[in-house]
This record gives sequence, C-alpha cells and structure tokens, in this order.
Amino acid sequence: MRDGREEVLDRIRVALRDVPPGETAEAGEAHRGYRVASDLTRQAVIERFVERVSDYGVTVRRIPKSGLRDVIAGACRRRGVRQMVVPDDGPAGWLPDGVEALADGNLSNLQLDAAGSVLTGSALAIAETGTIILDGGEYQGRRAITLLPDYHLCMVRAEQIVGTVPEGIRALRPAAERGQPLTFISGPSATSDIELNRVEGVHGPRTLEVILVDEVDI
Repeated sequence: MRDGREEVLDRIRVALRDVPPGETAEAGEAHRGYRVASDLTRQAVIERFVERVSDYGVTVRRIPKSGLRDVIAGACRRRGVRQMVVPDDGPAGWLPDGVEALADGNLSNLQLDAAGSVLTGSALAIAETGTIILDGGEYQGRRAITLLPDYHLCMVRAEQIVGTVPEGIRALRPAAERGQPLTFISGPSATSDIELNRVEGVHGPRTLEVILVDEVDI
C-alpha cells in the first residue's frame, strides 16, 4: 500500500512534466498583472483616499495648515476630551487649552486605556484601500498608544498619500528593513464572530477621525 508521501511526490512529478528540458521549475518568473502605480491625478488620488476612508465610517476633515489647531480643538470639544495621549515628540501646541497632554513616556496599559484618546501623525496613506500606516516614526509614537485608547485622532499630510498598495509597500521598505513596527489602519477596530456579528473596539479604537492637512507648519 502506497503511503501519503509517495502519493504527494507522484503528484509533484506529474505537475512538473511540462517544464521544458534544461529549465528548472524555479527559473520562470511569475507573471504579475496587477497595477503597480496609480494613473490618477494627484488631486484624484487625494479624493479617492477621502472617499475610501469615509466608507469605513471615519470622519475626514481636510484643512489648510493654518487650521490644524482649530480642528483639533473642535474634535476635542465635540467628544468632551479632557486629556489626550500624544507621542513624546508631539509639539505641545497641538492641543487646546483645557485638554491635558499626556506625553507617552512609557505610559502603562492601564494609563493608556484610562486616557481614552490619542493624537498622532502618520507615515503613509494608501488611497486605493483607504489605509493609514504608522511606522513608529515622527509624531507617531509606539504602537501601544494607538491600540488601547478608544478614540484615535490621526493627522495625514496630503503629500503622504500614495495611489496603490504596491506604491505604499515600496515606500515602506526602508522602515521595514530597519525593523520598525508597521501598523495598518483601515477604519476603526472591528471584528466578526463566527455568526458574522460585527463588533467594534475589540482590539483597538472604536472611533477613528482623520485630519487631512494640505501642509503642516508646526
């Protein structure tokens, strides 16, 4: 009686019969027919990003650089925010009077959860999928500060938006090679159980708001 190993090997041999003589199975390059770059105009790429992010139920406010602090103040006021976690390198002037800035000097998980709100920048955004990516770089802080608070207010600069996923992956390669943690955010945290009941906030913020800044002058 043939064992499972021999049967698997036989199937592999049959599958390799059409490989031309002198050519190894590894020699052929896989055909990649997907788009590697967007053919949209710059303005259309930005509009696509806003559209896709909004599809996730995310509020997006596009502003000029001069309106940044006013928009942050308005967001805090609407949600009744009294304290907000900010990255260690986040400028103190980001937050309005009356909102305590909790600079993340290794805040504990309990402190992050109790704070309830966090404000960060971002590394990159992908228009095609409406995805925001953090790499732990400037104004982003460590990964934990965007996973535990219930509300994430995230700033994205217009020049950070790329059109397609391949463009985004290429741009992230240096950060990945340096071993920086990459966090991909497509809307608020959400998951579904076996009966497909959607639950938000299980493993991250239940509410995500995006400030799209044409140019930031901090």
